[in-house]
Amino acid sequence: MYTLGIEEEYFVFDAKTRRAVRRLNKKFLGHVQKELGKHVTTEMLQSQIEVVSPICATMNEARGHLSRYRHVLSETAKAYGLGVAAMGTFPLAYWPEQEITPKDRYDAIIEDLQMIGFRNMLCGMHVHVAVPDVDARVNLIARMTPFLPLLLAFSTSSPFWQGQRTGLHGYRLAAYDELPRTGLPELLPTKEEFDEYIAALTWARIIPDASYIWWAVRPSLAHPTIELRIADSCTRLEDALAIAALFRCLTRALDRDRALNAGFDRVGRAITQENKWHAQRYGIHATFVDPFSRSPLSADDWLEQIVDLVAPDMMALGCEAEIRHLDTILAGGTSADRQMEIFAASRSTGAKRLTALKEVVDWAAATTAGTGQRP
Repeated sequence: MYTLGIEEEYFVFDAKTRRAVRRLNKKFLGHVQKELGKHVTTEMLQSQIEVVSPICATMNEARGHLSRYRHVLSETAKAYGLGVAAMGTFPLAYWPEQEITPKDRYDAIIEDLQMIGFRNMLCGMHVHVAVPDVDARVNLIARMTPFLPLLLAFSTSSPFWQGQRTGLHGYRLAAYDELPRTGLPELLPTKEEFDEYIAALTWARIIPDASYIWWAVRPSLAHPTIELRIADSCTRLEDALAIAALFRCLTRALDRDRALNAGFDRVGRAITQENKWHAQRYGIHATFVDPFSRSPLSADDWLEQIVDLVAPDMMALGCEAEIRHLDTILAGGTSADRQMEIFAASRSTGAKRLTALKEVVDWAAATTAGTGQRP
């Protein structure tokens, strides 16, 4: 029970110009696919690549797989004059330059979404946690929703868009929310209600199946899991593992106590929607509102409450070390904080905007590979 799998999306860029590639180098792709097999795949846009871990019983097992994937991709990229960076948005990626990866599913999505599909220059981290009972999975989605903004805040790595500073810590979801069927899940706490919703959309041929529901957390169609989708792609591997561990423990806590968050209602969802915006805008520096007590919360206070809540689950699943790392993020900042610091420091010395953005990319690439230094 509660095994996990992690998917990470990365940007591929030209090492000389630091711009996202227009087309993915076929030799590079072939090399990493030979090395990593089915655990590396293409994404809808050719400037992106995805890794998929196997089912993992422990966080150390997940760490080992993701560390290897990042190392292989980064080292292979160097041989082809490329770089790889785990970021929610890429500072020097421009959507009009992007090309779609040839695939029937992607062609259908672009036909439906049009420009919005081409603008999907976004990389996230998806975490699957096994919950075998399908009724429990659907019910867990509604009760997990209140926690989503804090998970987002810890992952923020997307302060730049199209060569510009956005003023947000997590711009990725601002862009992703252009797509239909994204954002917070609808309040459909039973499998019957969820199935009715999916049946209506498929009968009208709006979507082929439930995999076209892109909520911030959803019951997976392909696996007996619930899938976290709200997180930005985390530049630091330890940040990714900490967020995955917290989601895993929350899943277990909610599953063992079916009364937990059972009273989550429309007012709570509206408050959570506001919390999501504050996480996008301010990251871990946001002020949140408790969806139940309606009182203000800092990220520090909220995390402390959640850690107390999931303490038995942390011990049962062996996630203590990973969740302790969330305190390190609170103290030192997220990837978004570090990116903005690097950009501001470079500009303060008189560097041009492009030069400063290149320094951000260099930091992200080195940190993705595990060779960068933490501030």
